[in-house]
Amino acid sequence: MAMLCFDIRGLEVRAESVDGTLDAADPVWEADDVRPAADGVRLQGRLSAAGHGRFYFTGELSGTTVTECRRCLVEVEVPVTEAVTLLFAESGLDEAEEDDVVPIPPGARELDLRPALREEWLLAAPAFALCREDCQGLCPACGIDRNTGACSCAPATDARWAGLRDVRAPGS
Repeated sequence: MAMLCFDIRGLEVRAESVDGTLDAADPVWEADDVRPAADGVRLQGRLSAAGHGRFYFTGELSGTTVTECRRCLVEVEVPVTEAVTLLFAESGLDEAEEDDVVPIPPGARELDLRPALREEWLLAAPAFALCREDCQGLCPACGIDRNTGACSCAPATDARWAGLRDVRAPGS
């Protein structure tokens, strides 16, 4: 965590290189978050002053998320890499009220990158993943993984579409 927290007074006089990891077990994560794999999210870049009470970060986050394939439910590892640009501003400054600015709490002595990194990770990590593009998924009737074999279930049909099947042109 120390590599993702910076003394604000120090930042006002010199820029800092950022090379730190947000651990997958860090308390900044919330219960329903798309979490990174055990090795966490790595953040690399540069953090510098951008005027009184303002700081600018530019860099990249990278990591791997482990999630389920949305069709067959097998575990899938998905690499995530994203360019990150953040502007931090002390609360009370006009810029701190804008949506794309990360507010710094009044009286803060440290600039903690972890909450902003969490948000950037959640935006970059995929909400849904596939184990492969041609994944066949699970049979809705018997539940067999159709990637590993066929089942003897009849294809699912919906009676509500019967009228359209009847009007189809012959031979199509």
